[in-house]
Amino acid sequence: MFKILILTITFALFYTYTIIAQNDMKKAPPVSVDYVDLEKYSGLWYEIAKLPNSFQDQCKYGTTAEYIIDKGGNITVINKCYEEDGQLDVAEGVANIVDKTTNSKLEVSFVSFLGIRPFWGDYWIIGLNEDYTYAVIGHPKRKYGWILSRKPSLPEETLKQILELLKGQGYDPKRFEMTVHKK
Repeated sequence: MFKILILTITFALFYTYTIIAQNDMKKAPPVSVDYVDLEKYSGLWYEIAKLPNSFQDQCKYGTTAEYIIDKGGNITVINKCYEEDGQLDVAEGVANIVDKTTNSKLEVSFVSFLGIRPFWGDYWIIGLNEDYTYAVIGHPKRKYGWILSRKPSLPEETLKQILELLKGQGYDPKRFEMTVHKK
């Protein structure tokens, strides 16, 4: 009798987990913003918060991203952060516009072998206020996420609105970790 109970509980847990996993996979991707003026978007952004990821493990504070558009329309991305020992970590990459109608879906690469870029990551702008003072970046499968600002901090009310936006886009805002910016 005890074995049947354990098997029943195990089956129920497995079934529940399977349903949850299937629903997660069926979840529609986040929706990117209607339009991004890349000239306004270019410049320096401070990371306010992020979903933890392995390629930023070394970053302990002061994380920024700068987007530079040249006359040919090419986009250079320069990410900077400080490591535990205070050493500056710099990663330079490029971005390509995937959706040229909205400019809100890009792909970014920070790896180049002999001029070839074998790895690209999706970079979707899923939140952007009118004056381009903050942006919310997402990923089609919600593996990555960032909150960016033109200043090292955001007003509490604005941050609450952004966290609600993330929730509405299918993210768990509690998983985002705040970025430290030293003065």
